[in-house]
Amino acid sequence: MESVNSLLNELKFKAVRSGGAGGQHVNKVSSKIELTFEIDTSQFLSEDQKQLLIKNLSSRLTKENVLMLTCSESRSQHKNKEIVIERFLHIIKKGLTVPKKRTPTKVRKSVIQKRKEKKKKQAFKKALRQKPKLD
Repeated sequence: MESVNSLLNELKFKAVRSGGAGGQHVNKVSSKIELTFEIDTSQFLSEDQKQLLIKNLSSRLTKENVLMLTCSESRSQHKNKEIVIERFLHIIKKGLTVPKKRTPTKVRKSVIQKRKEKKKKQAFKKALRQKPKLD
């Protein structure tokens, strides 16, 4: 829990006016939340974790390796902040997971033999369909 709090201290929040249809009230209230997290300047993450995040989240990052998330689901600024923090923690957790290395398996001899027999049967079937040669 303490580590999560130190990570959350590095986040920058910005309240912005939500877009879309609304009413007169929407022009006065800034309920949309923009979250930014700079991976390169993070004190919480180690260099290996930073590189892993940059690699895994490359499609979500800006050129300066900044992760930007927005939320305007709720009409409440506080609720949007909670949602975007939850989303951020999920993305970071997913980005820090190292994929399990695949161990290649060997094809069994029986499988190879069955495939070759099937090919021979198919070739024989096709050969029977040809016109007979009159030599």
